[in-house]
Amino acid sequence: MSNVRFDALKMTFDRRPVDVTELTGKRSELFGLNVFGPAALKNFLPKEAQAAVTDAIEHGKKIDRKVADQIAAALKAWAISKGATHYTHWFQPLTGTTAEKHDSFFEPAGDGTAIEKFDGGQLVQQEPDASSFPSGGIRNTFEARGYTAWDPTSPAFIMGTTLCIPTIFVSYTGEALDNKVPLLRALQSVDHAATEVARFFDKNVNKVIATLGWEQEYFLIDKALAMSRPDLMMAGRVLLGHQAAKGQQLEDHYFGSIPERALAYMRELEIECLKLGIPLKTRHNEVAPNQFEVAPLFEEANLAVDHNSLLMDIMEKVAARHNFKLVLHEKPFAGINGSGKHNNWSMATDTGVNLLSPGKTPKSNLQFLTFFINTIKAVHDHADLLRAAIASANNDHRLGANEAPPAIISVFIGEHLTSVLDELENVSDGNLSPEEKTELKLNVVGKIPEILLDNTDRNRTSPFAFTGNKFEFRAVGSSANCAKAMTVLNLIVAEQLRKFKTQVDDLVDNKNLKRDDAIFNVLREMIKASKKIRFEGDGYSEEWVKEAKKRGLNNFKTTPEALKVMKAKDTLALYERHGVLNAVELEARYEIELEEYIKKVQIESRILGDIARNHVIPTAVKYQNKLIENVRGLKEIFGSEYAKLAKEQINLIKEISDHIGSIISNVEKMTDERKKANAINHADKRADTYCNKVKPFLDEIRYNCDKLELLVDDEMWPLTKYRELLFTR
Repeated sequence: MSNVRFDALKMTFDRRPVDVTELTGKRSELFGLNVFGPAALKNFLPKEAQAAVTDAIEHGKKIDRKVADQIAAALKAWAISKGATHYTHWFQPLTGTTAEKHDSFFEPAGDGTAIEKFDGGQLVQQEPDASSFPSGGIRNTFEARGYTAWDPTSPAFIMGTTLCIPTIFVSYTGEALDNKVPLLRALQSVDHAATEVARFFDKNVNKVIATLGWEQEYFLIDKALAMSRPDLMMAGRVLLGHQAAKGQQLEDHYFGSIPERALAYMRELEIECLKLGIPLKTRHNEVAPNQFEVAPLFEEANLAVDHNSLLMDIMEKVAARHNFKLVLHEKPFAGINGSGKHNNWSMATDTGVNLLSPGKTPKSNLQFLTFFINTIKAVHDHADLLRAAIASANNDHRLGANEAPPAIISVFIGEHLTSVLDELENVSDGNLSPEEKTELKLNVVGKIPEILLDNTDRNRTSPFAFTGNKFEFRAVGSSANCAKAMTVLNLIVAEQLRKFKTQVDDLVDNKNLKRDDAIFNVLREMIKASKKIRFEGDGYSEEWVKEAKKRGLNNFKTTPEALKVMKAKDTLALYERHGVLNAVELEARYEIELEEYIKKVQIESRILGDIARNHVIPTAVKYQNKLIENVRGLKEIFGSEYAKLAKEQINLIKEISDHIGSIISNVEKMTDERKKANAINHADKRADTYCNKVKPFLDEIRYNCDKLELLVDDEMWPLTKYRELLFTR
């Protein structure tokens, strides 16, 4: 075993057990301790300010400067009482992570003393240096001005000794430079559209909230072992390494007893999250070794997105305290499950009704069918945009294997609901009497109350599946910001609901149909028009690939392919129609996502080239030299008979030489292709070149490196192996 691997393993096994303080009492007593939530609002704010915050949250009303000063004073008092010394505008730039710049409450008073200061102006708006954040050409690098603005719909919280104020991030010229602004716009659009449709069934509905419950998968790798792998540390995944003899094939890790060290990590993670108002509910082993999952209760989508971004930050900090390396990459290890972030989405009214939950009466069933079928139609019409929303260099490795859904977007609804939609599709009531029509409707919608939460089977190969009272968007990657997927999903549903209402109103106003008749007619046509997006079978099968092609469904396997829909005129028109993104903002995002893809492939190719040249090849040559010395010794002892005795060694020497030669050749070719790609000016063409010319060499080089791992003496191999990374707990 190499010195690097030995030292890493020694650090691992020498480490002392992590001491986690067990907090006694109810977990509910921890919830929201470090959040400026309803209790803090009541205790620290006058009623006038409380009402202003409530109006801002529920109705989007602007908070005036006087009230902002009152809120700032209350926030400062509350934060200082919790030990805070600094404040920051916490935002989500287009890097996919979060950002913060800390300022102290401290300010000199001018008479040799100092005070703690924080006013409404500092609460509502700040001006961070935005020059180094991705802008996609919206600004030149020297134009550094950007603004963060307070989002009162997401409560402030304390991390360590810092008061964090969730904000949006915009450029000097007003364009959105973050993931939050378009999400808020899309949520507003779906609220308006869904409310109008919900009033077909209940006039008391005044607001519809999109809800989200994410499931976060991740790996925990011993930190010392991870640090011995430069690829894992810099790229987030291992770029080479032969699979261990045992992986996940025995299916003995999933839902198994949680290892004590991982459980200690989870306990502390839960405590930290609960204090910050993140309602973690579930924890368990995932399928792959050293892979785990946490999941919260459902929340309003904007808050849920903030909480997931915050969670990823907390996970990393807690992992470091437990001597773990947190791995959120979508496919860190070849040959075993990757990690996703399943987005469970639904809509709820301000009257307390989940619009995707079947009720007990035909009327509520018809409401359910309306929102259910409209969602399916939205996915049908905008499948390519949904695919683009989850496209990334990381996710390209994951989609289509080891229980991850394929790149072909389809909808799974289960046998029972399929039969209901088939019956509704085939209804022909032109010659029926009003009584017969009513009976027919009751027969169709009357089937729905039988559905329970577990009445639809789970299809792990479906990217978008209905699971009882919600849709589960399974294709979202584990390291992604949920905002991208949620922006697109809520946008396309808002678009479809607008169309639906227009069609129903037209039949009522111009065709003299009763509203229920109009709804049935429109739903029936939507079922027919969207049928090709529904698929109940194995998404991994070759048959589905062929069938999907026949249906006209796209199979974009790479990010550059998937992102091209963002340039379409229809896409821009959709975003502008709902005020979610304008032409400049959409073009910027397209450029940023292409650049991110290019840089990730570029970084991986550089890392692999370095490891291959400076770690793998020298080690292989050293081992080869040992074999050569062995052959020379046999020749000295046995003379002409040595060739027979050293046959296997000689073959091994030649095999090693072949692999070394292939690695050197492919690294050189990869470097040349990278140079050619870098010379291309247009981001889309450069991304295509990196995808089709540079990236394939990663697999070629890895193949030969992995073969050498099996041939070279284990004591000499410099890189920590799969069996050590995945089975050291």
